[in-house]
Amino acid sequence: MRNVIASLAICAAGMAAAEISVERGEYLVRGPAGCGNCHTPKGPTGPDKANEMGGFLVEKNEFFEAWAPNITPGSRIADWSDAELARAIREGIRPDGSLIGPPMPIGLYRGLSDDDLTSMVAFLRTLPPSANETPASTYNIPLPPNYGPPVESVSAPEKGPTAEYGAYLAGPVAHCTECHTTFGPQGPMLDTHLGAGGYAFHGPWGITIAPNITSHEDGLAGYSDDELKTMITLGIRPDGSQMNPPMGYHHYALMTPDDLEAVVRYLRTIPPLPDP
Repeated sequence: MRNVIASLAICAAGMAAAEISVERGEYLVRGPAGCGNCHTPKGPTGPDKANEMGGFLVEKNEFFEAWAPNITPGSRIADWSDAELARAIREGIRPDGSLIGPPMPIGLYRGLSDDDLTSMVAFLRTLPPSANETPASTYNIPLPPNYGPPVESVSAPEKGPTAEYGAYLAGPVAHCTECHTTFGPQGPMLDTHLGAGGYAFHGPWGITIAPNITSHEDGLAGYSDDELKTMITLGIRPDGSQMNPPMGYHHYALMTPDDLEAVVRYLRTIPPLPDP
């Protein structure tokens, strides 16, 4: 089944016929999309691989307590159609009409291509079922009625080690531009502070401030491409020090050389902004 590529029409999700590859879906989910970085439970030694995608507390702060739910076939999504699961991922709307809140990066996931989205759904269906249960997320901020109008068919840029494809990987796929963009009252300020960093992530490790990833001297200007690739995939700075979570290094380490090159080329194009 892993090597089967089929075409399906998922009309309810607003998509035309999409090419579905479970192998591609596995690469995205376990690799650059890093879904397990939020959805897989963590223990003292790292991710609980025996309970992959079983759900986890992602972030708890004054604005919300966000739980990434169980997304294995052992959860309630087993009763969702593929189209309903695809819509939940790309548009943030559950089958009952309720909205999925942050930090699920729906604003960026709206740019996932039909082929990649349906391939990710197909792979999620193959995971071992987990019986893990998580509480509902709670929010002290108002959620919008939706993240925009229904998404029509989306195509990805041509694959290759280019800045254009890197923008797709760093945006809709890996959502680097969400975590590393300065946050305002309504979330990441992508229009004015793209990549400038500053958001504080709380976890067992303490507090991690998302760094500046623009081409500014406060950001990535002083790093070579090879140094950037090492930081992205291993979390090791040029001075040998280890970077902290929640950056999903072990996911990004699975990226192909061309995809990693594409991301670095895109990062070099982000307009320079100083640290907020």
